[in-house]
Amino acid sequence: MPKFLTLNFKQKFSDFLKTVFPETKFELVLFLFFLTAYGILGTSIALNYRIIFDDRIPWDAYFSFDNRAIVMTGGGYERHPLANYFFDWLREFAYLFSGGRKDDVFRLVLAWCSNIAISLSLVQLYKYLKNIINLPKKISLLILFFFSFFTTPILLSFTPETYTYTLLFLVLFNYYAALKLRKEEKIPATALALTGIAIGGLTITNIVKVYIPLLFEKQVFRNWKKFGNLVLRVLISVSVFLLLFFYRLDFKVLNLLNKSTQQYEKFSTHKVTPIWDMIVSWFFGGNMLFTSFTLRDYHNKKGFEFKALFMETYSSVLPYLFVAVILSLVIWSYAKNFRNKFVQILMISFLVDILIHTVLKFGLHTSYIYGGHFIFIVPLMIGWLFFSYKDSPKTLSSLYVIISISFFYLAITNVFRMVEFFNFLEKYYR
Repeated sequence: MPKFLTLNFKQKFSDFLKTVFPETKFELVLFLFFLTAYGILGTSIALNYRIIFDDRIPWDAYFSFDNRAIVMTGGGYERHPLANYFFDWLREFAYLFSGGRKDDVFRLVLAWCSNIAISLSLVQLYKYLKNIINLPKKISLLILFFFSFFTTPILLSFTPETYTYTLLFLVLFNYYAALKLRKEEKIPATALALTGIAIGGLTITNIVKVYIPLLFEKQVFRNWKKFGNLVLRVLISVSVFLLLFFYRLDFKVLNLLNKSTQQYEKFSTHKVTPIWDMIVSWFFGGNMLFTSFTLRDYHNKKGFEFKALFMETYSSVLPYLFVAVILSLVIWSYAKNFRNKFVQILMISFLVDILIHTVLKFGLHTSYIYGGHFIFIVPLMIGWLFFSYKDSPKTLSSLYVIISISFFYLAITNVFRMVEFFNFLEKYYR
């Protein structure tokens, strides 16, 4: 191999490692801190309770997560087209430590893989706040720790699900794409193909988010050569994804269409709860701030009965106020930074999920589980709001106070709800 090709490969590999993993000592400290904090939580649950993985419970033991079904099969191919390959590897990796048994060690490995993924996601979030938005460390850390107490990262830190790894891949891709755009570089076809497989392969609707940053490449709609190159890169990425997907289906496309229709009808059924309350309490709020819980009796269709935990809608004014404040900050940030291409990428991505879950109402009644697809947009938009007022000390101070008070309320509420969650585990999942 020519020397310059070897050097080029080494440089790209080095850049890849610096992008994905902690690059500085401080980022390493952050990673180890979250790894320890979430690790204590996940280890306690994995070793003392069977809820992370029970071979008798395929789905819905807590908050509608499908732990066993996802770990054993990767989930339904119509929604998770390539997840079976990823979770086959993850399952075999866990078996290495458990000796092929689905015991507490098996659960522990699954929990720690989730823990590592979420901890890396938080490091990626910090990198975006620091390197893309260029926020001071004090503000970046406030936003980062605020997000670390959201419902989604807490639950996904020990849950073996597609959402766990989707959160990591989406935050990583948004950071990578932002780096490319800031340098006015193209996102290579290889990167698009790989991220399309990783992100779209775990949840098919997310693949569109891979191509959103391409719309903001320099002069892409003013230069036919650049536009043609964009189209070619997208076609290569989509072709690779479809080839792998259809190979899994044995090229029986009609089965996919029929199954997708069935899934939409199943997960879009209207519930008694008003739609506006499902949107506020579950889609927006439930991924940030725990609601109260309710128990339901379930069975696995083979005679085994178990208790399942779900979220209720909010029952007091304060949670609705919290959601209103945070959403107002996001909308304010969007309006203030409307001409910012990085903000547009984030919000268009967010609007994809809003369309799917609140307009089409797919999975709206359990939309508190989908946060891994979009809730990271909230801290990033808050970060951009801070940036837009970098020359206005009074506004910055006000924003800092608002987030600090919100953080205090969020932490108290979610810790209290996690105590309730442990009481549920102690009673039904020893």
